[in-house]
Amino acid sequence: MIAVFINVVLVLAGSILGLLLKNRFSQRLGDAVVKCLALCTFGIGASSLLGTQNTLCVIVCMALGTLLGEWIDIEKRLDGAGEALKKRLIKDGSGGFVEGFVTATILYCVGAMAINGSIEAGLNHSYGVLISKSVLDGISSITFTAAMGVGVAFSTIPILVYEGALVLLAGAVGPYLGEAVVTEMSAVGGAIIVGIAINMMGLSESKFRVGNMLPAIFLPILYLPLSQWLGSLMA
Repeated sequence: MIAVFINVVLVLAGSILGLLLKNRFSQRLGDAVVKCLALCTFGIGASSLLGTQNTLCVIVCMALGTLLGEWIDIEKRLDGAGEALKKRLIKDGSGGFVEGFVTATILYCVGAMAINGSIEAGLNHSYGVLISKSVLDGISSITFTAAMGVGVAFSTIPILVYEGALVLLAGAVGPYLGEAVVTEMSAVGGAIIVGIAINMMGLSESKFRVGNMLPAIFLPILYLPLSQWLGSLMA
């Protein structure tokens, strides 16, 4: 849970700076920091990916999970849910507080990095992804607060509830999955994090739809027992 609290603290700190600095925070400085964090995120993802003990598991789960995610179109549904929430809560004349709160909440909670980082923290007590996300959130909260006001700071409440619940759930389920399953879930998650880093650095002409890759994280739970069973039949 420590990474979740770091996320909350950095968003609060960024919001306070945003109120103090208003529009004086340099976009160039923000972009430079984001690129540096993208490199760190790439390293975190690559480290998890290289920890696999079953490369075929990662390949199969990524392929099938992405097909499933594309079929459901998770990323579009996440974006649609965010837009629907904004339209529902932000009415004409509602003021900047609600707009800042809703916009920041959607940005910080709806995304592959929040889900993947929380699961990684709960399963392996590995906080690199969430801490990287926390720094990004803290930087963006400066500009958001300067533009939309103090409502951005109150997005820390849903961040705490949402990410905290995911971390606790993953931590509760993790001991029952077995070490091999947890290792391969982390490796698959690492591959997705590499995709996030590439998006952050703008290295691909078309962004990876990392939200549609999320089902792949859970497929090792099915893949490993099934592959062991098929192997025993062929023995």
